[in-house]
Amino acid sequence: MSTVALPANATQIELLDDPDEWGAFSRRCANQADTWESSVAIEGMHCAACALTVEDALKAVPGVKEVQVSPGSHRARVTWLPEQVKPSQWMQALQGTGYRAVPANDAFASQRRRQEARQTVWQWGVAGVVMMQVMMYAWPEYVSDNIAPEARHLLRWGSWILSVLVVLFSCRPFFRNALNDIRHRRISMDLPVALGMLITFIVSTLGTFEPDGMFGREVYFDSLTMFVFFLLTGRWLEWRVRDRTAGALEALMNRLPESVERRNKKGIFERVTLRRLKVGDLVRVLPGESFPGDGTVVDGRTMVDEALLTGESRPLARETGAQVIAGSHNIQSPIEMRIDKLGANTRYAQIVEMMENASVDKPRLAQFADRFAKPFLIVVLLAAGLSAAWWWQEDPAHAVMIAVAVLIVTCPCALSLATPAAMLAAAGGLARRGVLVRRLQALEMLSQIDTVVFDKTGTLTADTIALERVLVRAGADTQQVLLQAAALARHSLHPVSRALVEAAGLEGEALLQQQWIATHVTEHPGKGMEGQVASCGAEAASGQTMRLGSDLFCGVSPQTIAELPPDTLHANLSDEQGWLATFVLREDLRADAQAAVDTLRDAGLRLQVLSGDRPHAVQRIADQLGLEQAQGGCTASDKLSFLRAEQQRGHHVAMVGDGINDGPVLAGAHVSFALGKAVPLAQAQSDFVILGSSLQAVADSFRLARSTMRVVRENLLWAALYNLIGIPLAVMGLVPAWLAGLGMAASSLLVVLNALRLVRKLD
Repeated sequence: MSTVALPANATQIELLDDPDEWGAFSRRCANQADTWESSVAIEGMHCAACALTVEDALKAVPGVKEVQVSPGSHRARVTWLPEQVKPSQWMQALQGTGYRAVPANDAFASQRRRQEARQTVWQWGVAGVVMMQVMMYAWPEYVSDNIAPEARHLLRWGSWILSVLVVLFSCRPFFRNALNDIRHRRISMDLPVALGMLITFIVSTLGTFEPDGMFGREVYFDSLTMFVFFLLTGRWLEWRVRDRTAGALEALMNRLPESVERRNKKGIFERVTLRRLKVGDLVRVLPGESFPGDGTVVDGRTMVDEALLTGESRPLARETGAQVIAGSHNIQSPIEMRIDKLGANTRYAQIVEMMENASVDKPRLAQFADRFAKPFLIVVLLAAGLSAAWWWQEDPAHAVMIAVAVLIVTCPCALSLATPAAMLAAAGGLARRGVLVRRLQALEMLSQIDTVVFDKTGTLTADTIALERVLVRAGADTQQVLLQAAALARHSLHPVSRALVEAAGLEGEALLQQQWIATHVTEHPGKGMEGQVASCGAEAASGQTMRLGSDLFCGVSPQTIAELPPDTLHANLSDEQGWLATFVLREDLRADAQAAVDTLRDAGLRLQVLSGDRPHAVQRIADQLGLEQAQGGCTASDKLSFLRAEQQRGHHVAMVGDGINDGPVLAGAHVSFALGKAVPLAQAQSDFVILGSSLQAVADSFRLARSTMRVVRENLLWAALYNLIGIPLAVMGLVPAWLAGLGMAASSLLVVLNALRLVRKLD
């Protein structure tokens, strides 16, 4: 997909004011021709308070109608009026507050994330190494009071030298963000954190340089480096989750080709960028390429893969006059197509739009965090300041260290670790069982789920087609007919062909023992294949021409296969005498589908099936599993409407799906699962990704989620008691800074150890 240049300065940002550029990151709002909606990534945002600041800054720009910011994905949706404001204006207004908006499909997004990752890992590594060394230097003072002054002074100098490296390098992002907060008169999580770091370092530095001064009694470099290491660990974990989400979403946005071969006025095909295409252009799409827009095949025949867009598991034949859709793949032969729809008018763009909207609207926990983020941070600063003021008249040095102790002891380490520690432990246990957790807060929602909605194709059913039964001509041998069909089928990679080959057992060494061989095989896309089939060892001339494929291709009349129910998946085999056999095929259930459904049903959950496949096929699968509620022929909007209707009735819904067609539903569900073979879009918008093919993992995740929330409640209770006891003691001056740091570490360790019980439950 075409991308826009990285807006690094005001001049480059102004390039985005060109209406021709808007389509790369914006779309015209439905039913509001004078309104545009832009999807942008926000750089510099790191907490819920930041999301509020971004929203306030953008809403203050005249012409900006609505802003929605997701602190989890660091993305924003901005609705604006082009007659009143240009993109450069609201982007520059945001830059003035220390944040940066870039088009969500910016070409340099991946490169920036890689640079951010390397920088974070280096800062985290330096803090960890220095922390261990400084703790070694501090240990003698903790265990003995009989240390020679010279030795104590030497150990402090060594700690100071190492801590300078942490302050100048590892603490840089905290200080930079805190300075931005002060400059723009706002508050975020980094402000009290940076103050605690800075005060601790200054007091410890004064104590090192003037051991006989007012701050010379103690230094706190060990608490400082440990504090920095813990914070960077959390920030790195946050980056890992966010990078996976953004990377998968980028893969979706770049699903359309960068360029395509377009026929010019001279009838010659030339490669042009996607943005130069217009409705009515004739383009040639080669095998392996995706279609640039919705259109009509004007020349050629091929097979296309639309599974990512429609949920259809089988490749579909497309020939002259057939419709193809943007984002689907040409998997067989070159074809020429006429462009009928481009950009925002395509089905592909509509699915992306629904998914983006559902993603931005989803975070309910983020709204809760927004409500309490700033008040909590203000309380932390006030508590530290009031403590220092209260004690200042008695002893300024003691007052400063009490303020530091309050900042450290009230730092929400235990509270902030209470939930993620348990969820990370659960996520680690699930990962060892083949389930990746993309959004940790989804474990909380999963424990409240009362309804599970399954897609059919590739979710309840296996990825491969299987042979169910064979109808043969009177006097024909079923096994021999199957071997003859497999002799032809082994020359094709079509899913039906692979099913026949597998059913006949012609895999691996079995090929050497087959009784029939096919020569001069020709495949006719969308119809079938034909060739000369003869028994092994016989002359090729003694063989006969046989065809394998559709009813029309094999000359099979409806009366011949009248016993088959309508819409039955099948293939035919014919010889020189006419119809020989019909192979009835089926999509097999996954091996553990029934067990998973039974487990979820026993847990009291409502189970339903929604699929874009044929209603008859969907109902058949539902009957096999004993599911009473099933609906086929669903579009993406149908699924999303059904989901929202269930939510409005008060149900908490989990979606288990596969394919881009499920993207909006996966994004809008309370909890979503995507199978490992799902496309990046589905994985990006899902909370859980099942790496293998086990549906039982859904049931296991549900049980573990309930255990996880029980541990979370225990952790929160402990963290709350710790703060209720620790804060008053620190304010009264009964908790020195080193003890506050030790208490913080101990409380965090207890939270983590409690969370590890979840791992033992899985093992």
